[in-house]
Amino acid sequence: MAVLDEVEKLITRLAPDAICDDCITEKLNLSVRQHANHKTRELAGTHGFTRAKDECSICGSTKLVIRHKR
Repeated sequence: MAVLDEVEKLITRLAPDAICDDCITEKLNLSVRQHANHKTRELAGTHGFTRAKDECSICGSTKLVIRHKR
């Protein structure tokens, strides 16, 4: 499965909660954070995915997160 597909499925599964790139990297065991960052930027603004500064539902930090609107 492609990284983009894995990232999309994780975000969709958590919807409507948000998740940050660091937590995506950890949850999917990605080798570098940039993979998550690139894929979340790619998804943002498409098919109900939004990216904004907010609280991550996993780590609780306020930072740039992505969520999917159901």
